Amino acid sequence: MTTRQHPIGSGFTAASTATDVLAGVDLSGREVIITGGHSRLGREVTRSLVTAGASVTVAARDPQRAAAILTDITNADDINGLGGVQVEGLDLADPASIEAFAQRWQKADRALHALVNNAAMLFAPERRLDARGNELSFATTHLGHFQLTRALLPALRLAGSARVLTTTSGAARFGSIRWDDLSFRSGYDAGAAYAQSKLANVLFTVELDRRYADDGIRAFAAHPGVVIGPGPHAPSAVANYRAQGLVDDDGATVIDPAAGKKTAEQGAATLVFGAISPLLDGTGGVYLKDSDIAVLDNSERLLTRDSIPSDANAAMLDSEDARRLWTITERLLVP
Repeated sequence: MTTRQHPIGSGFTAASTATDVLAGVDLSGREVIITGGHSRLGREVTRSLVTAGASVTVAARDPQRAAAILTDITNADDINGLGGVQVEGLDLADPASIEAFAQRWQKADRALHALVNNAAMLFAPERRLDARGNELSFATTHLGHFQLTRALLPALRLAGSARVLTTTSGAARFGSIRWDDLSFRSGYDAGAAYAQSKLANVLFTVELDRRYADDGIRAFAAHPGVVIGPGPHAPSAVANYRAQGLVDDDGATVIDPAAGKKTAEQGAATLVFGAISPLLDGTGGVYLKDSDIAVLDNSERLLTRDSIPSDANAAMLDSEDARRLWTITERLLVP
């Protein structure tokens, strides 16, 4: 359903940061898992949630590297000095790794108040497959998070009231599900593969909320904006960034929140908003932008260097497509 897809007047703006969203919020006693919680955007989500008192488990494919990054940004001597942060191994492209991670959590009998499905694979120039033959962007960004979320449902129920926040992208507006060729056996295109995976994130959110809202589990998909970081940027990326209006003539990052070009602190705001804000209590199955529920806009919008269309449209929230994708995903995950 798309009727809930309208702003609630949160009071936040495109320039709001995660710190703004969490002002006055005490997350003591809250347990949060975030995939990719050491990456540029995920790292800021981790930092802000821990600062507000949450206990955060960062799930990463390379836990040693993740721990090193997190200790570096907090000036802690080691991961144990972070306070409130735990790093565990998880490879979203490996079903056995996902199951092992979930089993460790379940054995500890820990409630889970928020699951932040944040990790993603970006624009692989060549088609790559996982061990089951699924296109790797789709496998990592959608299939892996689908399996992880289902495996953690008992812990989410145990919390009494829980959130599943999945990081998506405005690229979902331009995406389509290749129902007959999800793995791009023909016509592989990195941008199309990325957009398909991000559209899948939104459709997953719609169906997850429909299925489990009565269990106290609400689901949200969030577009953080375009966050490329402060630089310096890789020389191979600068020309492309300049063509997109993301860096200026000197190669410096352009920050223009109203146009969707954000800092990590600003991008993390919408993810934190979806994961914990009480302003969203009683709703779910919607797409977030700028720390609010996004506008529903079915107009055709062109992507240009000065305009990054990222509001919701009806195709992203189609309940029939959401159910169809859920069923197909279940089949793809059968050993």
